[in-house]
Amino acid sequence: MSPLELWAGPECTLNRLGDHFRDQLEETGFAQRLDDLDRLASLGVRRIRFPLLWERTAPDAPGEYRWQWADERLQRLQQLGVKAIVGLVHHGSGPRYTGLLDPAFPALLAGYARAVAERYPHLTDFTPINEPLTTARFSGLYGLWYPHHRDDRSFVRALLHQVQATVLAMRAIRELRPDARLVQTDDLGLTHARPRLQYQANFENVRRWLAFDLLAGRVDQRHRLWRYLRRHGAGEHELLALVESPCMPDVIGINCYVTSERFLDDRLALYPRALHGGNRRHRYVDVETVRVHGAHIGGFEARLREAAERYRRPVAITEVHLGCSREEQCRWLHQAWQAALKLRSEGAEVIAVTPWAAFGTMDWSSLVTRQAGRYEPGLWDVRGKEPRATALVQLARQLAHGQTPDHPVLAGCGWWQRGLRLLYPPTGAVQARSMSGRPLLITGATGTLGRAFARLAQMRGLPWRLLSRAEMDIADARSVEAMLARWEPWAVVNAAGFVRVDEAEQQPRQWRENVVGAATLAQACARHGVRLATFSSDLVFGGDKPAPYVESDAPRPLNAYGAAKAEAERRVLAQAPGALVVRTAAFFGPWDPHNFVTQTLNALRRGERVVAASDQVVSPTYVPDLVMATLDLLVDGERGLWHLANRGAVSWAELAQTVAEAALLDGSKVEGVPGESLGQAARRPAQVALGSERGEPMPTLHDAIARYFADLEPDVLPEPEGARGDDDGLRLVA
Repeated sequence: MSPLELWAGPECTLNRLGDHFRDQLEETGFAQRLDDLDRLASLGVRRIRFPLLWERTAPDAPGEYRWQWADERLQRLQQLGVKAIVGLVHHGSGPRYTGLLDPAFPALLAGYARAVAERYPHLTDFTPINEPLTTARFSGLYGLWYPHHRDDRSFVRALLHQVQATVLAMRAIRELRPDARLVQTDDLGLTHARPRLQYQANFENVRRWLAFDLLAGRVDQRHRLWRYLRRHGAGEHELLALVESPCMPDVIGINCYVTSERFLDDRLALYPRALHGGNRRHRYVDVETVRVHGAHIGGFEARLREAAERYRRPVAITEVHLGCSREEQCRWLHQAWQAALKLRSEGAEVIAVTPWAAFGTMDWSSLVTRQAGRYEPGLWDVRGKEPRATALVQLARQLAHGQTPDHPVLAGCGWWQRGLRLLYPPTGAVQARSMSGRPLLITGATGTLGRAFARLAQMRGLPWRLLSRAEMDIADARSVEAMLARWEPWAVVNAAGFVRVDEAEQQPRQWRENVVGAATLAQACARHGVRLATFSSDLVFGGDKPAPYVESDAPRPLNAYGAAKAEAERRVLAQAPGALVVRTAAFFGPWDPHNFVTQTLNALRRGERVVAASDQVVSPTYVPDLVMATLDLLVDGERGLWHLANRGAVSWAELAQTVAEAALLDGSKVEGVPGESLGQAARRPAQVALGSERGEPMPTLHDAIARYFADLEPDVLPEPEGARGDDDGLRLVA
């Protein structure tokens, strides 16, 4: 058996919502970047799932083609020595002049397929329609995509038209290229159920094979869904035509996601009312199995084994993607590869694994039904001037070349294997793995940022150790050496430091904490080969730039705190060029009361006035977003200066007004005043909004504030006696 191959592909869904088409190739930039093909080839891929989509090539009328885009890219793939698996429809319904319920759909797609084969005679691998069963469900049964129907008859008709279109398309292609292969993909998620609902799970578990069974000519009068299909509009002649002239896939492509496996539960009281649904016989909820099942989900290994045994054909994992934090994405891909290797060792002909959504996805968290602009990175993150390679790139490259992956986060298990996956009372005995691997060391045990890193590292399955100054004094080289030797971390997050800006003007200790400590830690991490992330401030800038500051702008601090941070940046990067230095600003978060936003909220709830600077503009930063983005960059091995703040710029007074509006409190209690009237000892710059020329992994400020209220812990709202906030422009007036 030939070695396991690495395939790849960009997320290329082009679906229709009403009269609006959404094109993932445009939204993630793949449509504009020819050199993305070079990036994919650099991984060592053998084949690329290439989107030569019908809706893009012939949008206006049958026979009117726009070939230039495909011409350039298919020529480039030939030059790179990479083969294409050509997709013609990807979760779409065809161009505007047809649709999944149009009887002409199959013949129209076949006409387009013939035109593709005529223009590109070298192509041999085709996926005329990606995931026909899934698309039929979303479009004909659930009403999510065009034509937005919600009935079995529409589902059956949409599925049959797609299967018939696939048969006719391959027939047309093979008239020109007899050796053309059908690489057919679909989602094969398994449904579990409580005993009362097992009949529904049984139905869905047969239905998940339906597209493959129809193509294989297996759906005759003996098939378990024959009567279902006939009852909902399928003609006997059209079903038997597929039996008589099957179009058996040459490769069974499995697309499997964590959310693919479902659990049907009739215990409605255990779930939010919004999840309640059912069929005509019973009321129940349909939730992700991973969220309620005590046992681990079967995942790729189980689905591969089922498909290989059922069809006795080569199988491939044709999509591996997880919208999650970076180490979880790496674990999901690595586990998929390991599952493929295991099945191969048992004799199954598993030929490839496909890291999917190579350049990320847009709004798949809502199944592409809302224009929310929520981007999830893939192998590359495209939120900068150029796509930025993530840790997945190195992992994929190592897998393709038969190397043993060496990223330390792979020693851990995914969230789908840990106890935190369970959101509802579990069914059956709970299987849960614990965190493992080398730890992440976090300094600043008493600070907001240090505690937030510990909290979110725990959530992400990253072993961690949160150190107090008594355990490790970062300005003492011997203390640092002792902790690095004891814990052998793969990375250190320096969340320690002196943060009181006004006191820093007269406090010599701040230099030791912010400069000497950061430099000492950097020197030790460089010597031990340990990754380092440390933090700087927007106050390294002077405020004279009318636009947001970016990483290449020269520091010009106006106060002692800013000067210390600027010097710390210089020393850290001189001692450890591989360090990640994050400039950020104006923290607020849901887990402690010591920040401007929470103190403003508490004051307004008490009916007090809030006086805040109206002439000092900043980019407020939601602490959970900062921590998550920093950890992603750390896992990716990023280095140098990065600006991380939520996208947006406001004065402190405007921020207070925004908080008042979001909380439905009296905004007239907010009074904007000149900053100099607040008695600040340290001079503040007028405008230090942060932007980035390297990428923008942080959500908008508007989005962050909405999540702040959703995440706010109840015990944070009542302000403890004697609590004091940061001194960045807030004064509470009774």
